[in-house]
Amino acid sequence: MIDESLLDSPEGLAEADHRGLLRGAAEAGARVRTAARYAAEAGVHDLKPDGRPRAVLIAGPGAAATQTADLLGTLAGAGSPVTRLAPTGVAPAAGALRWELPGWAGSVDLLLIATPDGTEPGLSLLSEQAYRRGCTVVAVAPARTPLAEAVNGSHGLFVPMATAPYEQDGQEEPLASSAPGALWALLTPLLALLDRTGLLTAPPDALEKVADRLDRVAERCGPAIAIYNNPAKTLAAELADTLPVVWTEGTSAGPAGRRFAAALAELSGTPAVVADLPEALGVHSALLAGPLAARANPDDFFRDRVEEPPALHARVVLLRDRPIGGLTAAPAARELALSHDTPISELEPGEGGELETLAELIAVTDFAAVYLALTSGA
Repeated sequence: MIDESLLDSPEGLAEADHRGLLRGAAEAGARVRTAARYAAEAGVHDLKPDGRPRAVLIAGPGAAATQTADLLGTLAGAGSPVTRLAPTGVAPAAGALRWELPGWAGSVDLLLIATPDGTEPGLSLLSEQAYRRGCTVVAVAPARTPLAEAVNGSHGLFVPMATAPYEQDGQEEPLASSAPGALWALLTPLLALLDRTGLLTAPPDALEKVADRLDRVAERCGPAIAIYNNPAKTLAAELADTLPVVWTEGTSAGPAGRRFAAALAELSGTPAVVADLPEALGVHSALLAGPLAARANPDDFFRDRVEEPPALHARVVLLRDRPIGGLTAAPAARELALSHDTPISELEPGEGGELETLAELIAVTDFAAVYLALTSGA
């Protein structure tokens, strides 16, 4: 159960935020600007690639690298396949993970390495392996790390990760892989790079618009904004003691929904399921009709509301990135949810380009996941 009174207490939220999650969400726009500047200083805008790479391979640990690959693959579309290299190992520790290039990888392919750590020996070995194969290597990681030395030593391009001082010194707990700051610090330089290769469109002015949109979301969703005017706090309160069933519609909403589910699990310990419309209506129809439906176990009037937690029920979260006037499965989604007495929350970004609308969906859901984590004591 969450402490809803804490949602409207900025001081209480700040005291509970031992991992700097709220600060990371609020500083997302600034992180994009800093990361874009680091990319420019590293020479990304001066690159003159000889056409598009045959394939883009992405390696890195944890949810941040997985989500970066998901977002880049979605934005690049069919231009070049974007594949994440999954690590192997006996534990999710920097020294235990190893990555391998596919047998077909060679001089016409691009290897991207994204990590908020940079001490992984496996990534340094991967960089050296890519150099021997003739692959172009670009890495984003904290400066002055073993990976930075390995990439520079193998004639790759290294971009320092845009980190904040509090993430390195004085942090009570290590930075979570799904933390808002980590995603934008890793993603932004790679967007600028793939813009140069022609795989997607992310020129400097588009990244500045993304930063501006993230700033506006932070103004709307910050801890000082009351719950009735704050979409992120409202969503967090609605998801308390529920199983979030995240349905996405539109190309950009898919990776935003998958990131939201991962952030809920890692930051607040809340399980969630996610699927794209219209297929979600068939995939999750049995779930909504089963014991998680509200009508399956109505609230007992005589339940002790202090000692006995409420029964867990599903709640649909509909994330959309297309206008209501277009071809949409949203009416069918609402009808299915309400026919099973399942409440539904909806988020749709304002007007703007694909990168801007994607950034807004990610930012609002990031704030919601953070508020749910802080008020549930996770």
